[in-house]
Amino acid sequence: MSATIPRVVVVTRATDYARLLETHGTRQQARFFLETRGRSIEEVESWHHRFERALHEVTNAIPLAWRRSRVDRGDLDRFLFEPDDAVVVVGQDGLVANVAKYLDGQPVVGINPMPGFFDGVLVPHSPAEARGLVPAAMHREAHVEARTMVQVDLDDGQQLVALNELYLGHRTHQSSRYRLRVGDREERHSSSGLIVATGTGATGWARSICRPLAEPPPVPQPTDPWLTFLVREAFPSKATGTELTSGQIMAGCPLLVVSELNEGGVVFGDGIEEDRLDFGWGRSATIRVADRRLALVKG
Repeated sequence: MSATIPRVVVVTRATDYARLLETHGTRQQARFFLETRGRSIEEVESWHHRFERALHEVTNAIPLAWRRSRVDRGDLDRFLFEPDDAVVVVGQDGLVANVAKYLDGQPVVGINPMPGFFDGVLVPHSPAEARGLVPAAMHREAHVEARTMVQVDLDDGQQLVALNELYLGHRTHQSSRYRLRVGDREERHSSSGLIVATGTGATGWARSICRPLAEPPPVPQPTDPWLTFLVREAFPSKATGTELTSGQIMAGCPLLVVSELNEGGVVFGDGIEEDRLDFGWGRSATIRVADRRLALVKG
């Protein structure tokens, strides 16, 4: 019977204040730690209280007869989402990217607890809007923006999906060596790694890479069904080139990357290095537009 009762999953992450208490044990010890570094605990405590008020307002917007679950960012990889869930993210924009790869079409309502602090690109709604948006999302009546995601498949069967971008290369500052192929073009590289960005990620890491370029490559909009790849600081040599350093990945024409890294090669998504795939020498990665999309509630 419970399976027929709607369930709302609220996704959060610990505030800075909560982490300080976890590390130092008491408020007084946390305060001393901050003051010795020229910081005030009142500031992080104020942010914490604003978050708690927002979370309380969101929780009150969920009908009492419905099921509800709260999951921390650190537990997402162990949490089982149900197909009919409605997901509410309370926090910064990056938290939406953290949860996106674990979803398969469930609508996501992004709630911004601190509009003056977080940009709100993926969490555009105020806590007060949850009362109307949560039921609309649950009943699949909300206006949803289907945001494109990126997927990588390794030749050993491992797979990773990301909302903003994927990084392929060495896990440190050392040179990343690989062969790159898209369509009928191929080139061997020694670089600072490779970024493959969606339209959502085009305003983040990809933007910082494109900014100093004399002729920045085109980047997609969040719902466009194509991706942009960007090579960071390609080095020209007798063995490596700098001609194929950016381009588009269209449906049916994936990007193939073959690792020539003896050690330290990794693939990770959305800046989460802990959730990485090993990309050692000879391993190949096929990167394409993901079959799944993020269903982001707009109104």
